[in-house]
Amino acid sequence: MTFVTREIQLASRPAGWPTHDNFRMVATELPEPGPGQLLVRNTVMSVDPYMRGRMNAGKSYVPPFAIDAPLEGGAVGEVIKSSDDAFAVGDMVVHDYGWREHAVVDAVRATSIDTGRAPASAYLGVLGMTGLTAYTGLVRVAELEPGDIVFVSGAAGAVGSAVGQIAQNLGAARVIGSAGSPEKVRYLLDELGFDAAFDYHDGPVVEQLARHAPDGIDVYFDNVGGKHLEGALTHMRDFGRLALCGSIASYNDDSAIHGPRNLGLAIVRRLKLQGFIVYDNDDLAGEFQARAAEWLANGRLTYQETYVDGLDHAVDALLDVFRGANLGKMLVRLAH
Repeated sequence: MTFVTREIQLASRPAGWPTHDNFRMVATELPEPGPGQLLVRNTVMSVDPYMRGRMNAGKSYVPPFAIDAPLEGGAVGEVIKSSDDAFAVGDMVVHDYGWREHAVVDAVRATSIDTGRAPASAYLGVLGMTGLTAYTGLVRVAELEPGDIVFVSGAAGAVGSAVGQIAQNLGAARVIGSAGSPEKVRYLLDELGFDAAFDYHDGPVVEQLARHAPDGIDVYFDNVGGKHLEGALTHMRDFGRLALCGSIASYNDDSAIHGPRNLGLAIVRRLKLQGFIVYDNDDLAGEFQARAAEWLANGRLTYQETYVDGLDHAVDALLDVFRGANLGKMLVRLAH
């Protein structure tokens, strides 16, 4: 017996900004779950900036999306059939078979979630890969120390908003964030308790940082690249640490990207610049989950979600991420 569902496939590789023509909606038949597999009805799927890189051909830290095959990404859903004793019908699980309304999931790639502790969607964001990315970048890569001055770009996004709060919880002396609108700046200041925040449209990043970080920066968590990275380098203190997580400013460029013009400061100031991938740091997941659950419970870690409804609008949600239309985590709520 087969099961008919819908999925979004990559129809062609984008050149520059993706368009709807690069994707197609397809009705497909799923087989019965075999031994060690689950049939999951997805309820919420994640849309993340890193997915743009997987649309390109070429080697990276994860394989590129295949043409004429469904995209992948985080999703949560309900088990409706199980051929694995560790999962029962009705269990809620998180997995990486997003961009479809139903999925046959290998049980080893599914994790049960406790929706009594937090809504299922939180396991795609602050309690999931998003939160672990923020924690890894601060604790392992930037080696955050109490008293550090921290700057995070893209601070109103899913990762950036977690970075700012976690830095505060770990004892940072001052947390500064950049965002793309006055509303997002107010969110950082009024709701998340950032010590300072600015709209990067209001002037060069390097000049705004001079006002908000007159004593320099110890840690920079980079989600943006480009002028943000260049500005942060200008204001790094000696022996500062830069955790390079993303460069959304250039994800859709179709020409060569030039590095920061002031990279020589890394030598003069003995800086550490390290790129990282969250998947290399799964050993931190247990430690992070325990601390994040405590912070959530006592109100020291909060989160925002931006929803788009229906798989039909998932591509719109992706494009909106690159336009900066989301506050916090961008999610697609799947209707059935």
